[in-house]
Amino acid sequence: MRFMVLTGLSGAGKTQALHALEDIGFYCVDNLPPALLRPMAELCVAPGSGIERVAAVVDIRGGVFSGGLKLGLESALNEMRAKGIEYEILFLDATDEELIRRYSETRRAHPFGSKEMIVRSIAREREMLQPLRDVSSRVIDTSRMLTRELRETMTRLCGEANEETLQVNILSFGFKRGMPQDADLVMDVRFLPNPYYIAEMRPMTGLDEPVRDYIHAFPETAQFLRHMRETLSFLLPLYRREGKSRLVVAMGCTGGQHRSVLLAEDVARDVAAMGYSVTVTHRDKP
Repeated sequence: MRFMVLTGLSGAGKTQALHALEDIGFYCVDNLPPALLRPMAELCVAPGSGIERVAAVVDIRGGVFSGGLKLGLESALNEMRAKGIEYEILFLDATDEELIRRYSETRRAHPFGSKEMIVRSIAREREMLQPLRDVSSRVIDTSRMLTRELRETMTRLCGEANEETLQVNILSFGFKRGMPQDADLVMDVRFLPNPYYIAEMRPMTGLDEPVRDYIHAFPETAQFLRHMRETLSFLLPLYRREGKSRLVVAMGCTGGQHRSVLLAEDVARDVAAMGYSVTVTHRDKP
């Protein structure tokens, strides 16, 4: 099991980093009290847990450093080490100037509260976290990083920099039952002849061979699929580069039973051949 303790300065990007880890398959917990680190790790390593990678954010929000590191996180890590549980500490840092700018933009209060100046809060937090920074496996300075760049860094460090970090869902639907609310791209395939008007095909779906043969007989079908391959091969790497973890491509026909079902299956095979993780959902198929 890979157990990562994610910590660092408030405002340095721990939330975005945690989201990136979650998107590539880590089981993630935010603001975990240090006293629960060892019990949580033991649960994860227990036989049958099914959990292979864990990330937990531990920082000053839990008030864990009030008695010193030895009474908080340091003692918890010592307990894990004594139990033979391996871990790594990832520390996120940023310059004081950048942290002040971020707090000014978000207008959020520092965890220490708003009674003292933000400069003093940052200085006090930095002093408290210095012992933890000194023993961290890796320190990442996010001062000049965009959110996308931080996500890319987390993905690269965890060995998951591949197409599978973008989950593609191909969805078929019927316009008469409404547009899907979560679709990122919507393709209207009603330009193809409708098998519904052929009596023997009416009860069938796009998964049945007669319907597939009928729709594939039209040259427009092959042209459409070729254009979809070209479009998605161009777009998917760009979406992944921007940090998108899930993309829903919706294929719609009148009833969501024949044309959209068939083409959703065809497009899903093409996307899978590009190396992406793909699922297919037929919302309105009987």
